[in-house]
Amino acid sequence: MDKLYNLYGSQGREMALEILEEVPLELSSNMKVGIKPNLALAKESQSGATTDPELVAGVIEYLQAQGIEDIIIIESSWVGDKTKRAFKVCGYEDLANQYGVRLYDLKDDSFQTYVSGDLEIKVCQKPLEVDYLINMPVLKAHCQTKITCALKNLKGCIPDSEKRRFHTLDLHKPIAHLNQILRSDLIVVDGIIGDLTFEEGGNPVRMNRVLVGKDSVLIDAFVAQLLGFDIDEIPYIKIAEELGLGSTDSTSAEIKYLNNSKDLIQEENKLVDTDINARKVERLAQYIVEKEACSACYGSLIHALQRIDDKYGLPKDTQVYIGQGWQEESISGIGIGRCTGQAKDHISGCPPEAKRIVDKLIEIWGLD
Repeated sequence: MDKLYNLYGSQGREMALEILEEVPLELSSNMKVGIKPNLALAKESQSGATTDPELVAGVIEYLQAQGIEDIIIIESSWVGDKTKRAFKVCGYEDLANQYGVRLYDLKDDSFQTYVSGDLEIKVCQKPLEVDYLINMPVLKAHCQTKITCALKNLKGCIPDSEKRRFHTLDLHKPIAHLNQILRSDLIVVDGIIGDLTFEEGGNPVRMNRVLVGKDSVLIDAFVAQLLGFDIDEIPYIKIAEELGLGSTDSTSAEIKYLNNSKDLIQEENKLVDTDINARKVERLAQYIVEKEACSACYGSLIHALQRIDDKYGLPKDTQVYIGQGWQEESISGIGIGRCTGQAKDHISGCPPEAKRIVDKLIEIWGLD
């Protein structure tokens, strides 16, 4: 099974350089490398909708240090938005000029029809022409498919007419089969800031992490847990596994944590209040009694509360405690994370995955 690498932090460029040094990569200087971010629309990464250009900058610097000069950034924004506008608004025009890499709008690309199972799928040619494809999705929720990450990010590599058709096919099956035709060689997940409930941004949650792996199925299974979902709630992940594209067994995967989320507390405290500011997130935050919480832990709790609210509604007058400031104190209620170990009801982890929080809170509150 492929290994996953996890690095906590908020500085995308430095994080990319650090984490890629840990991953065994089969690269050569004569390769043509394609980088596929998520620029579905023209919104800056702070919105939780698009890939941080600084994270992409770090990937480019790493590749160039390996002697790779032929680097192209490829994307096609969703139907109704313009990729070239997204390149500009999201900071990619400046990025391309700074590093001498090319931007390619796949809306201008030719395409061919490929067969996977009983589906015929039109795929743009540029992504299939590169020697090495680096998939750089945002770790975020999606209003139709629950999550969007590695597998779904390749939907930006098909023409607009095919994007529309995917929706008539219920998205899940064609997303999985697209990944059988077009494989990611490396996935670098931007989990620094991601949207809570909607792929368009507007409910950003800071989780301050980057994930790297080579198995798109495993990445998405792990991300589903981080966002508080059962894998069975996202059918395309299981379909992709059935197609032999990877494993959903994230609990058995080797996950290499390169640092500890609580080491970042001094920096993160300055960011939580300013970033957790969308209306929906503010409402959920009213249930939280926070003292010096790491963003990764706080973000997991926000995602968990949203999942429970969606399904059951949150109990009135309930509070949960989180953060390093509670380490030496007894808590009569519910504590989240390792630092609240003296709470009457304690959910362990550093940070705990949102899915674990969901399951335990449902049990504690007797919701199921």
